[in-house]
Amino acid sequence: MGVKKETVIRWQARKTIEDKARNGRPRIYGESERLAAIGFYCQTKPFEKYGRWSFRLAARYLKKYPETIGFSISKSELHRILSEHELKPHRSKYFLHISDPDFFPKMRHIIDLYKNPPKNLHSFDECPGIQVLQRLCPDLQTEETKIRLEEFEYIRNGTIDVFGFYNVNNGKIYVDCRANHTKETLCLVFEKHLKKVTENNNEEQNYIMDNLNTHCCYELCQLVARYSDVKCPDEKELDSMEKRREWLCKTDKRIIFHYTPFHGSWLNKIEIWFGILNSKCLNETYTSADEMLNSIYKLAELWNVLENTPIKWEYDGNGLQQKSIKRFTKILNEVNMMDGRILVKMIKLMKNLITDEWDTATCKVWEELGNKLNEKSKEIINNIKTRPPTKVDSELLIFEDLKKLLNQKIEVSLKNVA
Repeated sequence: MGVKKETVIRWQARKTIEDKARNGRPRIYGESERLAAIGFYCQTKPFEKYGRWSFRLAARYLKKYPETIGFSISKSELHRILSEHELKPHRSKYFLHISDPDFFPKMRHIIDLYKNPPKNLHSFDECPGIQVLQRLCPDLQTEETKIRLEEFEYIRNGTIDVFGFYNVNNGKIYVDCRANHTKETLCLVFEKHLKKVTENNNEEQNYIMDNLNTHCCYELCQLVARYSDVKCPDEKELDSMEKRREWLCKTDKRIIFHYTPFHGSWLNKIEIWFGILNSKCLNETYTSADEMLNSIYKLAELWNVLENTPIKWEYDGNGLQQKSIKRFTKILNEVNMMDGRILVKMIKLMKNLITDEWDTATCKVWEELGNKLNEKSKEIINNIKTRPPTKVDSELLIFEDLKKLLNQKIEVSLKNVA
């Protein structure tokens, strides 16, 4: 049995296979009751399809309606049962689901840029609508807990937008605060930065940014063309965001853009610095926008003096493909609640993963997805049919191609294993 000699001696001394009597009161609830309590708390909602249980609310509900699971239970006992399994369904955090069909090639491109950055690589984004808040009372430092007490009530003294450029190679930050983030403002900020970095040289400049519509406006194309000393295509040639992004990414000019995947803004290093900005500056009390502006500029100045080492990027994306497949499989349980646009994008993503990255997930994971697609096929088709009529036929065809391709790949993989 693969056990140690001491274990055999200990059990031999007992002369029985029964457990010894344990300290404390025996369990009130058996295994079936405990599983019923877990299922109730984790798989139901208090207001039909909506809301979340708290331990207190769930205990009171079961006391009033014990027939729901066959018994009532105290909130402390319910808490103990869930804690034993580390279940916390009442907690949540924001999350960006991977839905860009070309997410992984784009992700690898950004990561490759961080691993082997060109000489001039800047990570750019804006932090819009920051509220300038003035607390009605000053903060108080408590002697008992040594934490800061902040007044809840405040006066709102307007908002500002922070544009940030992070130099990936040397870790320096450049910020520009404005009253809005329109495309005209964006072009002004971008030109100011281009003048700064190209003042004494004519070198290539690379920018990483997300897919906000202002980040690929025609006015920005004109600005890039002017500083790259190339002719900007006619506006009719660049009549869509996709065409403008494609042109801005071309490497045959001096200013080159690199876009993160959709729902992949976390791949942008400037987001890390914005998190630092939030913790250091934005939660203070300010009587005017100018006070906040001064604080932000001072932080950037101090950062450039003290932080001489660039932020190290270690994430390589390995394993994310399998995670995204598992998440999509789980999401399909609630496919009726999905937006049709996201559903179609995820179907395209899965199809691309099957075609280009099959080996990044185990055959078992692919089989689970295939089973779930077959199980939820009718609901998926009904969801797709809510899309614009001009797109329904082609998107239904993509779904059928996904199922067919997945079944073929699984069949081949199983034969290879056999």
